[in-house]
Amino acid sequence: MIQTITHDAVVKAVDGERICVTIVQSSACSGCAARQMCNSAEAKEKDVEVFTSEAAAYRVGEKVVLEGRLSDGRRAAIIAYGLPLLLLLPVLFITSYLTGSETAGALWALGSVVLYYLVVFLFFRTRLQQSFSFQIKTLPPPSL
Repeated sequence: MIQTITHDAVVKAVDGERICVTIVQSSACSGCAARQMCNSAEAKEKDVEVFTSEAAAYRVGEKVVLEGRLSDGRRAAIIAYGLPLLLLLPVLFITSYLTGSETAGALWALGSVVLYYLVVFLFFRTRLQQSFSFQIKTLPPPSL
C-alpha cells in the first residue's frame, strides 16, 4: 500500500505544463482553539512547482490538493541530511587525525558538505525535480 502525504494548496501561476501552487505549512499550534490570541502560532507559505500535461485546466486562485508519496519524503530527507552527514563525519575525523588540528578538520568537513550540495545542485537538480513530484487534484465542490 502506497502511503501518501496531502496538502491543500492554491494555484499561484500556470505556465505551459508547469503549475506553481502555494501551500500553507502550519505548526502544531494551528489546531489549537487559542491560536488567535497566542503569539507563538506560526504558519509558513511554501511555493511548489507541479508539472502536468493538464495544466491548462487549472486557474490562478483555484484551490487544489497536492498529493505526494511518503517514500519520496524519506528519500529527500536522506539526500538532504543523511548523505551529507555520512560525508561530514569521516572527513572531520580523518582530517583532524591527519593534521592534528580540529579547526582544519572542521573547515575541511564543512567544505566537503558545501561541495556535496554544489554537486547535487549543478548536476542532479533536474533529475531530482523529476523524481520528486506531486500529483495535483482539484478539490471537489462543497456539498450543500
